[in-house]
Amino acid sequence: MTPTSPSSTATTKPEAVSRRVRYVSTYTELSHRVQAAGLLRRRYAYYWSKIIITMTALAGIWVIFAFLGNSWFQLLLAAGLGAVLTQLTFLGHDSAHRQIFTSHHWNDWTSRVLAGLFVGLSHGWWMSKHSRHHANPNKEGADPDIGPSAFAFTPTIAANRRGLAARLTRWQGYFFPLALFMGLALHIASIQRLLHQQQLKHRWWEVAFIAGRFGGYITVLLLVLPPGKAAAFFGVQMALFGLLLGGAFAPNHLGMPIVPPDMKIDFLRRQVLMSRNITGGRLTSFAMGGLNYQIEHHLFPNMPRPNLRKAQALVRDHCAKHDIHYTETSFVGAYRVIVRYLNTVEHATTDPFRCPLAAQYRT
Repeated sequence: MTPTSPSSTATTKPEAVSRRVRYVSTYTELSHRVQAAGLLRRRYAYYWSKIIITMTALAGIWVIFAFLGNSWFQLLLAAGLGAVLTQLTFLGHDSAHRQIFTSHHWNDWTSRVLAGLFVGLSHGWWMSKHSRHHANPNKEGADPDIGPSAFAFTPTIAANRRGLAARLTRWQGYFFPLALFMGLALHIASIQRLLHQQQLKHRWWEVAFIAGRFGGYITVLLLVLPPGKAAAFFGVQMALFGLLLGGAFAPNHLGMPIVPPDMKIDFLRRQVLMSRNITGGRLTSFAMGGLNYQIEHHLFPNMPRPNLRKAQALVRDHCAKHDIHYTETSFVGAYRVIVRYLNTVEHATTDPFRCPLAAQYRT
């Protein structure tokens, strides 16, 4: 047996250290360029304008609702309400990421009020879930967004399904109309979390916000509309709310590489390789709440939404310089990939060395 030479041991450790330093410095270099460009500065005029306009639209819908009275045309207002509540959810998301104010306290409570009092969602529940997603996007066992649900997002989950659920997995990509129920599912999850998580920060404030919001909402509907029309109004609003949110969140990571539980990846590649940008310009950015710039958002979560577009050129050039694949496609192209992935997820490889992601980590 040939003994290990001291020289080989001495060269291995510095190489490993050098590789780690290189990975860290790669993101640091980009971060310095973004900060030097002023892209992390607060955009108060943008956000205050956005908040005032959205709140005005919300108030306007309820004023028209009161004047319109008992009419099936109220369903048009229900659709409008679903769209406005989606925009308020995006503002709550931005505030939770500390994009709006410098003060953590202001951001935290702005998000809590927007989410709970106006939309009916738990800020505390969402923050816990979303923070884990940002830390490990598309990583099995760590990202709650790809955990077990109505859909099987990973080969492991698909392999563990039995009976009818297993048979339906090969067709699940065509079940995207279920996104119509996403809004209702988020509300139910929020209520469940508030009922069972006694240690949730500011829990009773959230209980008061959400209970007051739902109580007031249902009361107003029943005061103006008969039960059947009130139920239809609620259904249309909730369905469009879920569809718009699902349309904004689904294209960002579904169909991108799944990271095995034991794989460690540096921050830059972890965020870029598992994220997808959506083309389409300002209209797409409005409809998706800026989440069409998902790569930039994951690299700089506290970057104000209007600056994400400006950061894109810096990030894309940086990725090209360091040979990191940067994914950008159309909305239709993204859903084509998602449907194909979901329908074939049970046959997807679980060998990380056969995945394009792993090719960048071979020695």
